[in-house]
Amino acid sequence: MTQQLTTEKLDAVVATVEDLLDQYADRVNSQLSNHLPKETDSPITLHKAIRYSVLGGGKRIRPALVYATGEALSTNVEALDNAACAVELMHCYSLIHDDLPAMDDDDLRRGRPTCHKAFDEATAILAGDAIQAQAFAMLASDQATHEKRVDMIQQLAMSSGSLGMAGGQAIDLASVNKQLNEEEIITMHTLKTAALIQASVLMAVIASDMNNPETYAHFAHFSEKVGLAFQIRDDILDIQADTETLGKPQGSDAAQNKPTYPSIVGVEQAENTANNLLQEALSELEHLNGRAENLRSISKYMVTRNS
Repeated sequence: MTQQLTTEKLDAVVATVEDLLDQYADRVNSQLSNHLPKETDSPITLHKAIRYSVLGGGKRIRPALVYATGEALSTNVEALDNAACAVELMHCYSLIHDDLPAMDDDDLRRGRPTCHKAFDEATAILAGDAIQAQAFAMLASDQATHEKRVDMIQQLAMSSGSLGMAGGQAIDLASVNKQLNEEEIITMHTLKTAALIQASVLMAVIASDMNNPETYAHFAHFSEKVGLAFQIRDDILDIQADTETLGKPQGSDAAQNKPTYPSIVGVEQAENTANNLLQEALSELEHLNGRAENLRSISKYMVTRNS
């Protein structure tokens, strides 16, 4: 059984990175469950779809990055909860919409039917819209100073919009049946995936009392590189892993003729690039010494995971 994170600071000692991720997931799942509308609240079907999509599993990598970054900067866990919830809500909203027939047209997510399959397309669209709104509501109601709240809202908005996640998804959809070069693939991955991972880290920096231009720059470089490596690893797993392990259809990128990093440079070179990016990312944390050990462990897991 994992230990619940209830101390003022994130200082739990864990045996494995999986245990660490479980602790962070327990914390954010509890917060999400408390803040989401109940299934018995009207409109009932919409609220069922929201809870189905948000509370239906997932590794909670992005909230884990919020908590681990906060820990590295000696921030109380309570000051990180809303940011951790907000970034996971934004991620869940994006998954609902990405899975729709108009986009990736996927039937499986996190090992069970996607939202539009479990309910219907209109409900899925509305659930995604509502979840996105809830993300910003949580940041707006945070107990941080006015300046910190505004900065966190701006960080999440910029990372999620046309210059971030949504823009990356637009490039991804426009690239079907096309051949992209390595630079174009990197741009797409940086926007589609790395931007929201970067927001996870930088919102925690903003929430801390150690935010300054130098610290922000270190964590910005760290999070962009680890986010890009994470997506390259995801591309590799789409080739190597199976559907049961992934919790979503294996080989979906190839089936839709989407360009991926390993399809351009090969699997071996893709693995080398991801590992090099990881090392570059970790070098940005050297000045933190032991305080960032959990953040380092999560970063390594993200780039070497098998599912």
